Amino acid sequence: MTEAEGADFWRGKRVLVTGGAGFLGSGLCHHLAGLGARVTALDVMSEEGGANIANLEGASVLLVRGDIRDAELHSLCQDVDVLFNMAAQTSHMGGQKDPVADIAINAVAQVRLIGVMREAAPRATVVHASTRQFYGRPLRLPVDELHPVQPPDANGVSKFAGEQYWLLEQRVHQRPVVSLRLTNCYGPRLRIRDARQTFLGIWIRQVLKNEGFEVWGGEQLRDLAYVEDVTRAFLMAAESAVRPGVAGHAFNLGGAPPASLLELAERLIAANGGRGHYSVRRSPADRAPIDIGSYHADDRAFRAATGWAPRVGLDEGLARTLDWYRARLADYT
Repeated sequence: MTEAEGADFWRGKRVLVTGGAGFLGSGLCHHLAGLGARVTALDVMSEEGGANIANLEGASVLLVRGDIRDAELHSLCQDVDVLFNMAAQTSHMGGQKDPVADIAINAVAQVRLIGVMREAAPRATVVHASTRQFYGRPLRLPVDELHPVQPPDANGVSKFAGEQYWLLEQRVHQRPVVSLRLTNCYGPRLRIRDARQTFLGIWIRQVLKNEGFEVWGGEQLRDLAYVEDVTRAFLMAAESAVRPGVAGHAFNLGGAPPASLLELAERLIAANGGRGHYSVRRSPADRAPIDIGSYHADDRAFRAATGWAPRVGLDEGLARTLDWYRARLADYT
């Protein structure tokens, strides 16, 4: 589907984005509204999550404050054409500390949402935001979709369960469902007040405040994905969801070629005009058991199925991100 055809596809569509005030969800909301879709964002607006009211500034989107665990979902789901399911507990340490709450959000609430969607929007397409975390410590690189699932933490277990419930919905009820297993994503609207979403968030904040940041380990590889590329991937997944070989599949989604954490630190400082400094330390003892080491995705299956490819290189993405936050730092720290 060309970009012009994609714009025609979305015009007038009823779209629900759970987690719509968060980092990736809000990026989707802005883009969808710009394409003429009728967008509702559902978000619990938790202080512990990535939601920020500033994320939806300027977007023609209806924001509903609610928790997928207990919100009245039927009216929100009624006759929607597409659900982008971005709501999740993403903190690995948070999942370890309270696995009951973790699975309540990432698995039990997903089953609840699935049941409502069966009644209110039985033909809607669903694109589910998943994670590479449940592959655990890779046995080989790059990691493809056939890699064994061996979650290193409670959050990985719950996220895998939630994904599998959605894929079961396609197998049993033939709903068009696609799951995207994401790598580390970054860009405008990322939570940067701390490292709850990704290590890069706190790095960005520290660099912009002219303060040092910590690199834990340093040799681990990561393949960062810029938010605009991730948004396009979600849109293309929805547009392609009824095709054979797409519906009912879980796809890895990568980004820029892999770089070590030390290289990423240097490139972030370079993108900031050479301003910034960091120290290297060992991972804290409580994080070491759940650290997955190096990771980068083999996402050739998704590229072949949809024609997607990232467009924003790492250095350009870092520079864009820093520029975006400079004028908005007070809203995100």
